[in-house]
Amino acid sequence: MSFLKEFKTFAMRGNVIDMAIGIIIGGAFGKIVSSLVSDIIMPIVGLLIGGGKFENLKIVLKAAHIDPVTGKLSESVSINYGNFLNTALDFLIIAFSIFLFVKLINSLKKKEAAQPTPPPAPSKEELLLTEIRDLLKKEVSQSH
Repeated sequence: MSFLKEFKTFAMRGNVIDMAIGIIIGGAFGKIVSSLVSDIIMPIVGLLIGGGKFENLKIVLKAAHIDPVTGKLSESVSINYGNFLNTALDFLIIAFSIFLFVKLINSLKKKEAAQPTPPPAPSKEELLLTEIRDLLKKEVSQSH
């Protein structure tokens, strides 16, 4: 089999397409959660901690200054823990949401599996054998 045919066979399998759809939906879901965290949750947290933007929380290691010789501004060096906490909260919300989604899917699968399936209809042979059995029982009971 040629390389292209093998790749086509691989790419057209259902699980690969399902995975691609999951990745696309997951990316869109991640954007929604990031917006929820940065646009709704973090402003409230920032207000509670003193009114500033949560993303601006940082520890300045070296302040920005203007070089007296060149006149250029050197940037400050800081640890931006507000951004880190924002990203960590994004992750926790996404992970928790995925956990709840998987839990929901699993409970639906359990309900589906718990429903008893009706027994299959008897075949023609089984019906014929049942009739013969019943007739034999009838004859035996009439002869006694």
